[in-house]
Amino acid sequence: MDIRSTLMELLEAFNAHDLDRIMACFSDDCLLEMPRGSSPWGSRFEGKQSVQAALATRFEGLPDVHYGNAEHFVDPTADTGISKWILTGTTHEGTRLEVQGCDFYTFRDGKVFRKDSYWKIVE
Repeated sequence: MDIRSTLMELLEAFNAHDLDRIMACFSDDCLLEMPRGSSPWGSRFEGKQSVQAALATRFEGLPDVHYGNAEHFVDPTADTGISKWILTGTTHEGTRLEVQGCDFYTFRDGKVFRKDSYWKIVE
């Protein structure tokens, strides 16, 4: 599967809330950097189990989370891709979110080695 196809598959899997499908795209030694956290890079998770647990929190915290208006950009010479999207969802408390963001992906041997996520800050 090429990088663009993998980015499209990941977006579909995220919108289906299918963690197994998502994680099938990741390498065993993958790295995830989430936008929020106590460090300049947000929160960092290493290894497939840790990454899967972190991604599960997205579906738990925003049960109806959806990534729409997606655009995908690929640089196959550098094994990188970017997915830009609008995240929508509702928290358990009823707060509705709508935020633009993007994911920077680094691939190795056809699998996601690193996913680095960014969100706009909505005030």
